[in-house]
Amino acid sequence: VFLTAFFANKVEHESRHCNGKGLQRQGLSSFDRVYTANQNCGHAYPTFLAVLWCAGLLCSQAPAAFAGLMYLFVRQKYFVGYLGERTQSIPGYLFGKRIILFLFLMSVAGILNYYLVFFFGSDFEIHIKTITSAISPLLLIP
Repeated sequence: VFLTAFFANKVEHESRHCNGKGLQRQGLSSFDRVYTANQNCGHAYPTFLAVLWCAGLLCSQAPAAFAGLMYLFVRQKYFVGYLGERTQSIPGYLFGKRIILFLFLMSVAGILNYYLVFFFGSDFEIHIKTITSAISPLLLIP
């Protein structure tokens, strides 16, 4: 919520800086960059929330929470990078994509474990939690 409020505040500040009342400013590159970065971040949140909840509920809560916090920091880096040159936002975008992939794989592992327990009676939950807990610190490597 605070991150979204920060992004909205930046859009409002840039809109006021451009001497206007509405949010549509054609031809102003600084406002366009802020507005587009805000829209990009807003469009990515539903996917992030879906895989975060699935990974936390079906696999392991601690690595999912760690990855979720990392994703929020990465989104901040992406937003700030997007305000400068467009190439400055690429590291944040790629890093965020890697975190989403990690959360997705955690979700898939949790779903597969559920079906293994349901059909075969084999529970690999301890192994999956150990693996995800060991892999989650690797998300810090750029």
